[in-house]
Amino acid sequence: MIADHNQIESPSKLVPHRTLTEFYPAPAQRAGFVSDLFDRAARDYDWLSAAMSFGTDRRYRRRALGQAGLRPGMRVLDVATGTGLVAQAALDLGIASGNLIGIDPSLGMLAENRRRRSIRLMRGLGERLPFRDSAFDFVVMGYALRHVEDLAILFAEFHRVLRIQGRVLFLEITRPPSQVGLALLRFYMGKLLPLLARLTRRRRDSAKLLEYYWATIEECVPPEAIVSSLAAAGFGAVERRTSASVLSEYIALKR
Repeated sequence: MIADHNQIESPSKLVPHRTLTEFYPAPAQRAGFVSDLFDRAARDYDWLSAAMSFGTDRRYRRRALGQAGLRPGMRVLDVATGTGLVAQAALDLGIASGNLIGIDPSLGMLAENRRRRSIRLMRGLGERLPFRDSAFDFVVMGYALRHVEDLAILFAEFHRVLRIQGRVLFLEITRPPSQVGLALLRFYMGKLLPLLARLTRRRRDSAKLLEYYWATIEECVPPEAIVSSLAAAGFGAVERRTSASVLSEYIALKR
């Protein structure tokens, strides 16, 4: 399944958001900043995920994977696996541990993942997947589209490693369409949750991660751009499903 692979040249680069100079000075520093931030906040990530979703995140992941077509017997790649919350949802749905691989650039997140379950884990980036063509039946990425450098390259790589009729699923938090919803979510994720993280977890890194997380959500390219880029990468049956107006599931099929 493993193969050497050179990075695909993107025909039309699509960055997920502007350079967030309030967190890092230049685009070249973004990847290092993000990896280091997730390393330092890894111990609290599961708590952060539950707090952001009012405790509904685990059930939601299982539902989203099932509705996207995940079935026992599939070979599954979990990109940006982090502490393994999406991977665990796949296991809960009957995916055998031997058919599941997780990949993530953060050593801290991978270490937390290894403490919780026995699946194959690798350090790496979604834009440069070290796997042969047509290696997987299902590729999933949970809440990490905003942390890559080029969505066009990412989608081309996912298309390459999927077999024909293979499925891709991206889970994302999307900027609310209404001004009231935007203001409420900005306060909750950008102010209240970081404050709670400082008070209850007593680690500034976790609060910083929440602040950065919200900034990337608020500045992310619109859903229409993501759908169009998936189609441009060769995917068919591209659709976006939504829940509570802010949770997006991007689903597509390799034809």
